[in-house]
Parts: sequence; structure tokens; C-alpha cells
Amino acid sequence: MTEHETVAAPPDIDAIRRAADALSEHISLPTPLVYSPALSERLEAHVSLKLEFANPIGAFKLRGGVTLAGELAASGEAAGLVTASTGNHGQSIAYGAALHGLEAVIFVPEGANPDKIASIRRLGAEVREEGARFDDANAAAVDFAAERGMRYVEVDGPTLIAGVATGALEVLDPDGGQQPDTEVVIVPLGGGSGACGWVLTRDGLDAACEVWAVQSAQARAGHDSWREGRVVERANTTMAEGLATATGFEYTQAILRGRLDDFLLVDDADIGAAVVELLEHAHLLVESAGASALAGAVQARERIRDRRVVLVLTGANITTEQLRGLLGAS
Repeated sequence: MTEHETVAAPPDIDAIRRAADALSEHISLPTPLVYSPALSERLEAHVSLKLEFANPIGAFKLRGGVTLAGELAASGEAAGLVTASTGNHGQSIAYGAALHGLEAVIFVPEGANPDKIASIRRLGAEVREEGARFDDANAAAVDFAAERGMRYVEVDGPTLIAGVATGALEVLDPDGGQQPDTEVVIVPLGGGSGACGWVLTRDGLDAACEVWAVQSAQARAGHDSWREGRVVERANTTMAEGLATATGFEYTQAILRGRLDDFLLVDDADIGAAVVELLEHAHLLVESAGASALAGAVQARERIRDRRVVLVLTGANITTEQLRGLLGAS
């Protein structure tokens, strides 16, 4: 991330409300919050699913990309955007750039989700494959932006967080929110923008709601950074590309520290089982990262019993090959 984004104050509730107003001009909102009788029975809790994939790119990241591109286009600060992504963030920047007439170049790791790459190209952005993991692609994106004089877009800057936080506002707003009396929210964490959006919205509204993050045990850098109170690097071998980072992010970790109530780790096998369970019992098809909230809820079932719980389903961009593999393993 840039020095500017590192020192920038996190968005407050007014910035999040402004982002919601701006997004409403371009995206059909709010995304649905759906009560699940089957999962409520299974977990002995009142379980609702926030369908953050119910938008044109099938991922919650859309909110951030459209918000950022809109601000940059209005200010005239950038003619072109460069970022790195395992897929969903790249789609959001590509969509926002196309919407506001900006050029976009997206760096992805080699072997990235082909459906997400096809979507990025379909939206008019250039895709460049670089390195085996996100961190390799991100380093290449930083260098490319500097060489070309384009705007490098972090995965976790304040404007992006304000945009994705509007999903939390839709649920927790005491004035017409979908479920203001929510007691626990479980949200997947890769870079951390989604979890930051939830804790900042919760605090800005003074809502009585716990926010828990969840990450794969096969890519636990975010979890360990939060637990240790400093950014650390860890192995990254998860199948869930939306959770696949090898290091914590300074900006989001600073926001989460002292605000996030808990952080769960779940194995990839349990995430895969959650994909199948959502398909079987909620009739929803989500990608692995999107299902990790359910995997976390299953792990923490004793702690959420009899509580009003929201599971944030962050993305639905699963390939046919990935789905076949998970169904075969079930």
C-alpha cells in the first residue's frame, strides 16, 4: 500500500453513508438478507445469510471498486488504474473503471480462477498474469503503475473500505436496516476490507453486535497478525483464492486491532463442506471464500447458540471444476 493510504484515517459513518448514496446510482441495493430455517435448526441459532454476491460481478468487492472509481473520475486524479487480485477485487476495479470511463490493468497470479479472469476481460480491463501467488502479482502491479504513471489501487484503502462497508450499513442501520438487532456477524477475511467495513459500521452506529472474522488455516497470515498485534507472513496454500494472502495488511490490521471481537481459523476441508452444505440446504452456490463464514459458524456452534447471527456470503464465483471437486469430496 502507499504511504498515503497507510496514514489515512479509516472512514467514519458519514463517509459510509455517502458511499451508500453514491452506489445507489449504479447498483441495485440492498443485497438480500435471507433467514435460513435449515441452518438455524442445524446451528440452534437464528441464522440469516447476507447475499453479498447478488450483484453484477458476484462478489462484495464491487461496492469498493465502484466507490473508488467514481471518486477518482470525479476528481480527475487518474486516467488509469492498476491493481493486483486473485479475482474478485480485480473484477470490482474493472467494473468501476468501465463504469466511469477509466483504463484498468489487473495483475493476477498464474493459474488464477479462469472464470474471474474472463469476467475482468469482459469488463474491458487488461489482465496480466505474474507469479505463483497474490503477493507476487501485487509487487508487479506496484512496479507497473510506477513505470506507467498510473494509479496503483490497494486492496484495503479507506475509500474501498467505505464502499464495502455499505453492506454492513444495510443490515445494522437502526433506521430501516434489515436486522439492526443482529448479535453476531461472521465475515470472511483475505485482505480485511470486508471485516473492517463491518466493525467501522458497527462502531459508527453504536450497534450491540459482535463481529468475528474467519480465515483458512492454510492461509492464516491475517489471523496470526491480528492475534500477535503485528503484521506477519505465513504459508499460503489455501484453495480459497478469496482468502489467499501470505501476509497481513498494515492498514486493515490497524483498523481491526481493538475493534474485531474474534477471529476464527477453519480448515480448507471444512470450507469445502460448507460450500456443499449451502448448496444442499440453502440452495445457494458460493465460492470457497464465500462459504467460510458458515464453516466458522459450524466450528463455533456452541458460542452462537440461541443468538441472532448473520453469515456474510462474500462471493459466488466458483468454477465448474472447483464445484465438481468439492462435490466429489463430500
